[in-house]
Amino acid sequence: MIDRREILDTASRMSLTPHVVEKDYVLGWMLAGISAHPALRDSWLFKGGTCLKKCFFETYRFSEDLDFTLTEPSHLDEEFLSSTFSAVGEWIYERTGIEVPAHLQNFDIYTNPRGSISCQGKVSYRGPVASRDLPRIKLDLTADERIVLAPVRVSVFHPYSDAPVEGIDILAYAYEELFGEKVRALAERTRPRDLYDVVNLFRNAEARPHAAVMLDVLRQKCEFKGISVPALTDLEPHRGELQNLWKNMLAHQLPTLPPYESFWDELPAFFEWLADGVTPDIPAAFTIGAGETVLRQRNLRLPVSAQAQTIIEIIRFAAGNRLLVELDYQGSTRRIEPYSLRSTRDGNIVLHAWNTDRNEHRSYRVDRMQGARVTNAVFTPRYAVELSPQGPVQVAQSTARPETLTTRATFDNPRSTSRNASRRSTSSGKPVHIYQCPVCNKKFRRDRLNGRLNPHKNDWGGPCPGRTGFFVETRY
Repeated sequence: MIDRREILDTASRMSLTPHVVEKDYVLGWMLAGISAHPALRDSWLFKGGTCLKKCFFETYRFSEDLDFTLTEPSHLDEEFLSSTFSAVGEWIYERTGIEVPAHLQNFDIYTNPRGSISCQGKVSYRGPVASRDLPRIKLDLTADERIVLAPVRVSVFHPYSDAPVEGIDILAYAYEELFGEKVRALAERTRPRDLYDVVNLFRNAEARPHAAVMLDVLRQKCEFKGISVPALTDLEPHRGELQNLWKNMLAHQLPTLPPYESFWDELPAFFEWLADGVTPDIPAAFTIGAGETVLRQRNLRLPVSAQAQTIIEIIRFAAGNRLLVELDYQGSTRRIEPYSLRSTRDGNIVLHAWNTDRNEHRSYRVDRMQGARVTNAVFTPRYAVELSPQGPVQVAQSTARPETLTTRATFDNPRSTSRNASRRSTSSGKPVHIYQCPVCNKKFRRDRLNGRLNPHKNDWGGPCPGRTGFFVETRY
């Protein structure tokens, strides 16, 4: 288990409460335990806002619950869930020291409005931050959802020092299905987090699915729930309620709360795109200089200090939410619109931005940044924002994956712990550079900064076409 100081430092840098960061940390290991369990690994489909945060967009709102659709309805049984999560808790404790007391787990089996069995679970934990009353993770489990698209296996973001070298993965809804679920939820329950999610997903233009595909997914989702495909007029009566709840329901999940109006005002463009396929105009990207490479990987880990990495994550969050940043740089503060992070021919990493004080384009070296703060001032992009992941996540279909992998700590291999793996990876004292194949998601260790991959096989034994990996992080 990481120490308390890592949680407190992260919370301070990200302007979040320690308990929000601690829960995000524990959620990562809970997902690892679920994925490692042979009965759950290929039958529990991760979904919801936490899935978006932990699997698709690292710089997203923090979430608190774990939502799953179960392809094995027999798992919705109190005795099965109690025994299974007791085992998951023991697995997590052995690898991390996080306590998941079996006697503080509760699984409420009930009949949902569709007449099928569902479950609300509560799992308590004791993590690095001391607390009189143990915090809890809520589980929302259903088995009768309509799954439109094939599920995908994706990597889980776990930006903490005890992350397993081999990574964490989970079986999840496809991105288009997650998007459709969020639109359906916005129409059905009209909560601020759903408005936030829908607009954020819509803004990510390069990952945006084709409107016809999205509409087909949404129609099937709404049909299953017995509601109509939503239109803007359906949400208008809830506008005031959404605005009144915006701060109370979202502020604790974000480093800085964006203005409500900046999200509501984007809904007309979203619904026009959904109904007619009208794509909003996207500004051109700032010109790429000679020798520059745009950096926008999902799990972006740079060969920089921990402080610089945190500054970059703050800037990426601001860019995704279209908020100005106050950047401390070489002894003074600049107010900027962030646009693009790039490596240069001479090995530097620079941020391209618009300095609003001087009303001009500027570039800033990451190693010279001293701090960054997100403001609540909104900007309208004058260039393409290239600080979110580029395009849809490349993943493999997961139906033929074996239950036990020799490279992964599983319930059948209890001594293969992340702590041991971490010690092995750094025992020489030399830096180890981690690269990840963008096709099969395998990770490779290098003693030099070189992303070229040797011929390798994917987890099904077939040849993988990936030849160049993207940089993940450097470990010391």
